[in-house]
Amino acid sequence: MKQRLITSIFLIIFLVAIGIINNLYLTKLAIAFIAIAGMFEAKKLFNFNDERVFYFLSVLSIVAVFVNPVFIGIIGVLSVAGYIAFYQKEINNISIAFYPFLSLMILMELYMNKGMEILGWLIVIVALTDSLAYVIGKNLGKKFIKKGFCTTSPNKTWEGVLGGILSGSIAGAFVGMFFYSFIEALTISFFVSVASVFGDLFESYLKRKAGIKDSGNILPGHGGILDRIDGYLFGAPLMWAMILAMGN
Repeated sequence: MKQRLITSIFLIIFLVAIGIINNLYLTKLAIAFIAIAGMFEAKKLFNFNDERVFYFLSVLSIVAVFVNPVFIGIIGVLSVAGYIAFYQKEINNISIAFYPFLSLMILMELYMNKGMEILGWLIVIVALTDSLAYVIGKNLGKKFIKKGFCTTSPNKTWEGVLGGILSGSIAGAFVGMFFYSFIEALTISFFVSVASVFGDLFESYLKRKAGIKDSGNILPGHGGILDRIDGYLFGAPLMWAMILAMGN
């Protein structure tokens, strides 16, 4: 518990420092390194063994600091797909190009176009959804709905999931009012909150299939990078797509 607390404090200080400095290249570089660390962990989850793909996408992650990230993300996915087809490699080799590489390139694009404030909004939605789902599930889980949320994550309860989504959506709506109308902010917050739940669930599924508890051990007491950002890997692309679709 002490180790987890120390790591949490370090992470908060790191995020606050990045937010206060708010330098375009520093923030994009931080996301790029998170992408590289995340892909390194994802190799174990996907039983991935083609190091050339990993190094290629790692280089592209750094290139994205200076070039449009979504363009780089698409180039990465298409290049890996072409490489697999040309050399008749295992289709599994494309896995890390989607998760987490492409998601984090979209997150980088979201920041680049909408600024640090939009990342703050995203953090409010995802963090509150996750935290309140845990607290509500711990205290009210299976009191009203006896069946668990799903077998992929046995500890998740319907009360926790619904409570987390409700909390993340409402809090997100009020924060989002700085950028959009209340209805628009509530709509985006709700769908991003739901996406973050399934991002967490997807990570749980991958770990269960791989037979491991945590995606890594880079964050003492918390596990790996992917354990901390799983909700954002689903939430960020959806937020980006919804904002794009709204023409804002």
